[in-house]
Amino acid sequence: MDAYNDIFGSTAKALNLRSKRMELISSNIVNADVAGYKSKDIDFKKMMSKEMSGLLSNTHSKHLGGLAEGQMKYVYRVPVNPSENGNTVETNYEQAQFGRESTRYAATLQFLENRVGGIRRALRGE
Repeated sequence: MDAYNDIFGSTAKALNLRSKRMELISSNIVNADVAGYKSKDIDFKKMMSKEMSGLLSNTHSKHLGGLAEGQMKYVYRVPVNPSENGNTVETNYEQAQFGRESTRYAATLQFLENRVGGIRRALRGE
């Protein structure tokens, strides 16, 4: 696992956090009609700084990342147009956030792919 972190560094951690954030946003969209559901998100910058400083630790030695469910600190958004049933999901906002995050995820993945390509070229001696 240390070699994995040495090679891919913060890029792999960022990809993992972005994936988790996309899961949360998609969960918000799915639960847009559930009474009392609170829209959840994470503060990417805070979580990434904790991940980089080692504050997010694995709960089991076989876990790949430090993103244990109990360690996630959710951010609850206050809606602009609150619904009568207590649901705080605003579908248009969540869809826009998902689009932005998927673009960031794709950019992070592209950066990681370029890094892998560089390692391949180095191993081949190019």
